[in-house]
Order: sequence, then C-alpha cells, then structure tokens
Amino acid sequence: MHRVWALVERELRRFRRNPLLIVVTIVGPLLQLVVLGYAYGGNLQDLRVALVDHDHGVSAVRLRALTNAVAANARTFVTLPYADEGGALADLRSGKVDGVITIPPGFSRRVLAKEDPRVALIQNNTDRFVAGTLGNTFSALVAAFDAPRASTKRVSDKVTLDVVELFPYVPYIQYLLPGSVVLAIFTMVMIGGAFSFIDDKSRGLHEGYLVTPVTRLELVAGFNISGAIKAFIAGMGLTVVGSMLAGIPHPFAPVRLLELALVVAMTALALVSLMFMLMARVSDPMIPRIASGLLSTLLFFPSGAVYPTQAFPPWMRVIAAVDPFTYAVHALRALLVQGVGLRALAGDLAVLAAFSAFSMIAAAALFRRTL
Repeated sequence: MHRVWALVERELRRFRRNPLLIVVTIVGPLLQLVVLGYAYGGNLQDLRVALVDHDHGVSAVRLRALTNAVAANARTFVTLPYADEGGALADLRSGKVDGVITIPPGFSRRVLAKEDPRVALIQNNTDRFVAGTLGNTFSALVAAFDAPRASTKRVSDKVTLDVVELFPYVPYIQYLLPGSVVLAIFTMVMIGGAFSFIDDKSRGLHEGYLVTPVTRLELVAGFNISGAIKAFIAGMGLTVVGSMLAGIPHPFAPVRLLELALVVAMTALALVSLMFMLMARVSDPMIPRIASGLLSTLLFFPSGAVYPTQAFPPWMRVIAAVDPFTYAVHALRALLVQGVGLRALAGDLAVLAAFSAFSMIAAAALFRRTL
C-alpha cells in the first residue's frame, strides 16, 4: 500500500501543479449544465413570418392588425410584408423567413358574405419546432379573429387556417443529421489535428520543424490543411452513410454531392483553424483532451443542431452568432433536407471562409518557433 499511495500522491501533485486543469474540472460540469439547460426547450421568439395580402379589404386589414398586435405583444414572431408570394416562398425555401401567411383575393368579401373564408399558412416543416409553434400561434390568432362572429349556418362564416407544408414529412433523424456531420468533423479535427499536434510537441518531434526555414504561417497552413483533409474524409463519409440511414432522397445525386463536399471542406477548414488558434501555445497533452468535451458542448448545442436558436436567451444567441457550427449546420440542413442550391448558402460559406482566414492568421501569430 505504501507504493500505491506514493503513486496516488504523485498524480495528485501533478494535478495541483496545473491550476488550469482544476478550473476546467470545476467549470466544465457547470458550463454543460447551463448550456444544455437552455439549449433544450424554451419558447421560440422572433420567428420571421412573411405576410402576403392579395385582398387589401376591410377584413384583411383587420386580420393584419390583429397579427401585428400579437407579434408586438407575444414576440413569438415578427411579420414582414411581401407584395409577391413567389418572393416570399423563395425566401421561405432559402431560410430567410420561417413561414408565409397568405390572404387570398376575395377574402373580405367571403367574410362579409359568410362564405367559408380562408387564409393559408405555408411553413418550412423541416424544422418541426418552428412549424409547430407557428401552427399553434396562428390557429389561436384565427380563433380570436372569429370570436365576435357566432353563426348557426351550415356554411361556416368563420375564417379557416389552411396549413400548407412546403416539404414532405421530415423525420427528426433527418433534422439531426447536419449536426451529427459537423460533430464528426469536429471530433476528427480534435483527434487527427489538435491531439496529434500537442502529442508531437510533448514528445519532442515538433523540434524538427524549428530548424527548417519554413515560416510560421507555412507551418500553420500545413497543419491546417492536413487536419482539414482528415476531417473532410470523416465528414463526407458520415454525410453519405447518414443520408442513406436517414432516408434522404437521392443521396448520390452528383451535383448535390459536389455542393456538400464544398460545405464539408469549408467546415473542416474553419474548425481545424479554430483548433490550431486555441492550441498554438499549448504544450500539455492533457489540455486538448479536457477541452474537447467543453468545446463540443459550447459549440454544438448553441448552433441550432438539436433545437432552434430562436428559443435561446440573448446571451446564447450571441454565442450562436459567432459559432462556426451554426453556419455549417444551417448550410448542411439546407442542402440535405431543404434541397436548395449554393446561392442560398452564400452567406454561410462567406462566414466560414472569413472565420478560417482569421483563425489561421491568428494561429500563425501565436505560434512560437522556440523549444
């Protein structure tokens, strides 16, 4: 037992000499508790709803006023007026809005004549949380619109909400697939990039690079590209296999595979650049292993991979806005589930490219050519 306690004392001394490990050990569970507690559940707010009024009659104006009043008070959604239904549907398909309310021509006449008036709610059913919230909210709104007018006629004089789903039924496994792909890329970035880089430094293998004329930026770029290639292979493999398991239509469509390859490559480069920026000054091989769990929690769950970001508190929305996972998940979901083209993903790809360039430059600046 004396030898056993000597080993225990040695490990405890190592742990005490590294205060960062102690802090991370304590902060880690608290961070997971807070992030996971707010990432799952919560009331959706500020959903963007396009409102297309083809009628402009008295009843249509009253319905629009009621919609704006609900939007101003409940804050569940905000209305965006559209003159063209085609433009509204295009923005719904590309993810710029979350739903479209259409008031058809002759709506006010049908209300006054009590001839079964109807309005349509067109929604992106790939996100069941948003679709369910909008459906319930506008069903209650239409019921409130109908409340003052009671009728005993066979033909209903009440306004009816027709819910139109833009896409076929989307199972939750398809909704989760983009987040799983990004998480696989991140895992390979940590294992094949950060872990191996720090292990080489701790074993002294890294010293061979220090006597070469290679610049710091070239060293970082080489590490990033090699790590991105490994992550790209993992991400594309999971994308293809996951698409077949999740039932994504036409998983081997050549054009979409090329588009997915571009998004996966940009995601891999962004995440591996982030890792090298964070690990440029790290030499203890235990740090990246501990940080991987914290980073996966901090990056994955606020990205909207498992629950819409509109339900997050303001501070978590800030994390989502600067999180590269957010833009990668949105781009992959648009390609895999919604079937949009690269034009709708230009913003996501631009953010990932800018994030990669910034992280790589910062990593080169932090990298030290010293033993």
